Amino acid sequence: MNALNLKEAQYSPKVVLNKKDGIFEISGRSLPEDSEEFFAPVLGWFKEYFQSPNPTTVFSIQLQYFNSATAKIIFGLMHTMQSVPGASIEWCYHHDDEDMLEAGQEFESELTVPFTFKAI
Repeated sequence: MNALNLKEAQYSPKVVLNKKDGIFEISGRSLPEDSEEFFAPVLGWFKEYFQSPNPTTVFSIQLQYFNSATAKIIFGLMHTMQSVPGASIEWCYHHDDEDMLEAGQEFESELTVPFTFKAI
């Protein structure tokens, strides 16, 4: 399976998805003009990955800011991860950013996939 690497831009996050190296990460700011178009390759990659996942999958979310369209897409992805054995979410937030911590806690309250919170 090929890795997916999307470079961070002014309104879109960096995305690194690499099954071989066990890296599943999204970081930066996410407010693309068309979230569905931006995230289509990400969702497609995960759809293929979930057919034969690694024994553990830690999806690291390190967003500084995201819009509501991004939240909907990320929630849908995390919801799907609930059925993947060994999957978990690492929610990273700046130690002074209570809004991002609370956003992660809201996601956690709606899902059964395990969360780990990491202040950076």
